[in-house]
Amino acid sequence: MNSDLINGLFEVGGAIFLSMNCRQIYKDKCTRGISPLPFIFYTSWGYWNLFYYPNINQWYSFYGGIGVVAVNTVYLFQLWWYRGK
Repeated sequence: MNSDLINGLFEVGGAIFLSMNCRQIYKDKCTRGISPLPFIFYTSWGYWNLFYYPNINQWYSFYGGIGVVAVNTVYLFQLWWYRGK
């Protein structure tokens, strides 16, 4: 296994675990006590990675990163959608 494949697997695993947050917010229909700032930071970092990984030929990481960015974007949308409810 090379480092790109390992990192890509971590990215996919991260997307799976992050999706648990989305599922829980959907069930709860509220976001009390959750600050969006860490998620904004990590989502922006994820978008940066989608630019960065192809430039260093890290394609497994890129494809795994798509999942992380997609789930984080959904999560931020949910934080906005369920705010104050």
